[in-house]
Amino acid sequence: MMEPILKDPRKLYHTDGFDKQDQETPALQTNMKPNPDCGEESYVGNHKLENRRVLITGGDSGIGRAAAIAFAREGADVAIQFFPGEEKDAKEVEECIQKAGRKAVLLPFDLRDENAPKEIISQTVAKLGGLDTLVLNAAQQISQESIEELPIQQVRDTFTINIIAMFELVQLALPHLPAGSSIITTTSVQAFNPSDHLMDYAATKAAIANFTVGLAKQLAKKGIRVNGVAPGPIWTPLQLDQGQPKEVIPEFGQESLLERAGQPVELAPVYVFLASNDASYVTAQIYGVTGGEAINL
Repeated sequence: MMEPILKDPRKLYHTDGFDKQDQETPALQTNMKPNPDCGEESYVGNHKLENRRVLITGGDSGIGRAAAIAFAREGADVAIQFFPGEEKDAKEVEECIQKAGRKAVLLPFDLRDENAPKEIISQTVAKLGGLDTLVLNAAQQISQESIEELPIQQVRDTFTINIIAMFELVQLALPHLPAGSSIITTTSVQAFNPSDHLMDYAATKAAIANFTVGLAKQLAKKGIRVNGVAPGPIWTPLQLDQGQPKEVIPEFGQESLLERAGQPVELAPVYVFLASNDASYVTAQIYGVTGGEAINL
């Protein structure tokens, strides 16, 4: 009799702490120690997204990068939006997509720019020949110890990038999305249990969770499913770009129930499922990938 293949989740990927480190904006995945695992070597596709046309915001690194690689290996053409200055990471993703035999489109846009959403959608549709899957993942996260030290311009920027851009991108994408399309947002465990040093970020993530459920109710009549993913402590450049106090990086994620930080590749199958026809009866849901921390809406 063959034995089952079981893997202890506590002992997968990087189980130790991290070196003390930070980066200037924009933080690059290629400069992180250790480098996050986005499935570059490990993700194997199963033809779940053949010929889909996908836009992923924040697709150059971290969770967005893992989704982009997985989607391409599942058979999709992929456009990725990224913050100008992150071209080095974006080129690596482009190479992964092309190695999978799929088309890659690179879109360097700052979501704070008024015309960015319009250009992102129009270029995606033009270069991919359409659009049927929208992964709204881009985010700004800047730690501030006190609300007294929190610049209001930072609050405005965080809301613009994290949630206002979602409204704009969906409005512009909808005329191109046929029945059967999927919209996937990235919210966070911070939406349900906010850290006191991430007040503006956590507030936007709560808004995204609410936006996801409300949008799903509107778009069900069009045959478009809308769901969200709520990550916990995942090892991405977001954490090193002022996203966490420097002193907590060495122990990042170690207090989770699984005693380690998560890796971006561990979220990729959830995005693939939610985008695929396998999730045909799934809408208005938030999926937690948190290492054990509960989420509630």
